[in-house]
Amino acid sequence: MRADTEIMNLIIHTAQTDDRVLAAYLKGSRTNPHAPKDRYRDFDVMYVVKETESFISNPVWLNVFGKVMLRQEQDDDFGYGERFGIRGRYEESYSWLLLFEDGSRIDIGVETVSALEKGSNRNKLFLPLLDKTGCLPECPPPTDEEFYVTPPAAKRYRGCCNEFFWCLCDVVKGIARDELPFAMTTYNMLVRSMLEQMLVWYVGILTGYSVSCGKMNKYFKKYLPAEVYRQYLETYSDSSTGHFWKAIDTACGLFHRTAQFVAEESGFRYPQEDEEGFRKYAEIVKSMQSYQSDEAGKE
Repeated sequence: MRADTEIMNLIIHTAQTDDRVLAAYLKGSRTNPHAPKDRYRDFDVMYVVKETESFISNPVWLNVFGKVMLRQEQDDDFGYGERFGIRGRYEESYSWLLLFEDGSRIDIGVETVSALEKGSNRNKLFLPLLDKTGCLPECPPPTDEEFYVTPPAAKRYRGCCNEFFWCLCDVVKGIARDELPFAMTTYNMLVRSMLEQMLVWYVGILTGYSVSCGKMNKYFKKYLPAEVYRQYLETYSDSSTGHFWKAIDTACGLFHRTAQFVAEESGFRYPQEDEEGFRKYAEIVKSMQSYQSDEAGKE
């Protein structure tokens, strides 16, 4: 990978020499005082420009940053633009995610002054690099405080518990039907997301709601107690049905433990009846599977 200073020089030099560029600022992990300072951090740069059309229609200007071996644009199907609902209105802003042959990554965006004033492309992780016209806002030093864990409302807490156990019923039904794609996807996308939400609140209480768990909770290992994190890792499963059931049991135990803690610390009531309802259904499903196996053995 190229040295950070080499890439930063390219970013600033492009802003200085391109008459279409009015200002430039950095955002993302490289402005976050709490993010790990390693070589894998992306450079997230935004250029404030007079107009976006010329940058989009003729992206040859990006070549100065190096040889690209993989790229994604804001308008690509299934890409980040679709995922985050930011396709369209390209006359105001557009961006490219670029991975270069040396392993460096630069995410580059262009936005007009009107888009800058709306602030839709930035947050408090904002570091000015160059301002030719005085268009950049005056902001305090970069901080990730707007991503800190926030306390749950009682209704949110209750909904998280209900969703966790309700969706687990679909998981065990999928296992019983031998529909692994359905069961596994429901477990990983719906059930484990509720477990992770509860763990986020758990971290919030342990830290006095003074930290962020990071994008997709990447800092769990940093903030969860070692034993809790070890148990969390055991909620992952492979395609073995036996292992899947074990992961579910582990997830239930971890959810019960942390949800009760969050309830006690927040003045809520843990809905034990939801957990019992799921466990009864799981036993029904298991007994039906056992009966079907016994009947098949008699044939």
